[in-house]
Amino acid sequence: MIKKSPLQIARTSYQPKMPAALQKHVRLCIGEPTESVADREAIRQLFPNTYGMPVLELAVAKQGDEVICHSTPMNVGVILSGGQAPGGHNVISGLFDGLKRLNPDNQLYGFLGGPSGLIDHKYILLTDKIVDEYRNTGGFDIIGSGRTKLEETWQFDKGIEICKQLGITAFVIIGGDDSNTNACVLAEYYLQKQCGIQVIGCPKTIDGDLKNNMIETSFGFDTACKVYSELIGNIQRDANSAKKYWHFIRLMGRSASHIALECALQSQPNICLISEEVEAKNMTLNDVVEQIVTVIVDRANSGLNFGTILIPEGLIEFIPAMRVLIQELNDMLANNEEFASLDGDDAKREYVKSCLTPASCELYRSLPKGIARQLTLDRDPHGNVMVSQIETEKLLIEMVQKRLAQLKATGQYTGKFAALNHFFGYEGRCAIPSNFDADYCYSLGVTATLLIASGKTGYMSLVRGLTKPADEWVAGGVPITMMMNMERRNGKRKPVIQKALVDLKGAPFRYLESHRAEWADANTSYIYPGPIQYYGPTEVCDQPTRTLKLEHEA
Repeated sequence: MIKKSPLQIARTSYQPKMPAALQKHVRLCIGEPTESVADREAIRQLFPNTYGMPVLELAVAKQGDEVICHSTPMNVGVILSGGQAPGGHNVISGLFDGLKRLNPDNQLYGFLGGPSGLIDHKYILLTDKIVDEYRNTGGFDIIGSGRTKLEETWQFDKGIEICKQLGITAFVIIGGDDSNTNACVLAEYYLQKQCGIQVIGCPKTIDGDLKNNMIETSFGFDTACKVYSELIGNIQRDANSAKKYWHFIRLMGRSASHIALECALQSQPNICLISEEVEAKNMTLNDVVEQIVTVIVDRANSGLNFGTILIPEGLIEFIPAMRVLIQELNDMLANNEEFASLDGDDAKREYVKSCLTPASCELYRSLPKGIARQLTLDRDPHGNVMVSQIETEKLLIEMVQKRLAQLKATGQYTGKFAALNHFFGYEGRCAIPSNFDADYCYSLGVTATLLIASGKTGYMSLVRGLTKPADEWVAGGVPITMMMNMERRNGKRKPVIQKALVDLKGAPFRYLESHRAEWADANTSYIYPGPIQYYGPTEVCDQPTRTLKLEHEA
């Protein structure tokens, strides 16, 4: 027998809240034709069958309206793709319940281990018994996930084989920007082949960078940020009690700083670095260090030798000089057998220095040896440095410590500096979803079902109006091509969903900017968010992120 915690047991009975339209007979409202966000002609040529489709909205059917129905039994597949995010199980629960509501004979197949399950024909039939075990739980372990990319024609054809074998006429890909790009490529290919297979995507990533004027937030972002903010608040309470440590806290978010920004809005640390701001101001690594040192010295002058600093995971790639260095390293290390054959870190270090431009060589030489070594470790599948392995917080601690020693030698700093480093990443990816994510994800799943029943393909499941009560949310679908542009990947221009960076003119960043001096000074302004609450007043349990609130108050 599987042991469950009291909270796990209680959460199985939680009934997610949904938009009113999804609870009744539903009609489909068709909007205007759409265009991609950029590179329109290139995207149009690549996706002739799915480009320009309208935005769709699901509304409560009135008497005489044509309602969405699908009396003929249908089989649907589902794939979890990429890194985990809280709420994935509820997308599947909503998809399952939506299918059964349309027709009890509908079947849902889960492909195992991510997209590779489609290629390798590994799957399970999801039943009431299986799905009920995973309702309102974190993780992706109901069927597992993976990072296999669906990019090759032979992969698409293997998908056709298993779909024909199982009678599957549609499947849902639950993933981030790359996964949903793949979903659109599949939808286009299956339309060209006229094989009768629909593809619908769902927006997933805790990083928060899958968002635009249609997708207000990706699922999992809310829960992950609440988990991290609780930990940050706990650390800040400890720091304010012990009054002796500076905590350097690195947070997930390679491509954008949404997590760091949201956690700062929830916890009000002394310093929050935003990668996009660093890039916009053309800051050097030393500039970043000086920014931190200034706050540390000022607080020390008030007798406060403690504090918290939030650091986005991808910070170093946004520092212009560091980005140039990393690109040179990526190019130099690509299929470099000579480098791989060298023995010892010292030999590799000298080899690297001999290959860099003078400016990059100087920067490389200035880095702590441990960090410099991390920059030359194995690359990801795209040939890029694996930023999650770069311990940026340790780099900053070492450089800050060195700078403070210089200031102390000249009498400009008289405080005490002791630092602790943290990295919060996996702690937030599989947490029990917040009520917001549980509701949002379930609604995304039900919406995907209705898009399939409407015969749609190449769409992403859409739920908007997320700062309102759940029954006022608006469900529908957005063409994936609408979110695409062309980017260079592995030396080739490819269509991808455009990532959303932190908007330095947006309300969330402007709030941080207007309060950062207050949070840094001697009047410590910490907030202690505490753990996610699942039961109690709605203002405690059902709130969306501060980011969403500020964006929609503006």
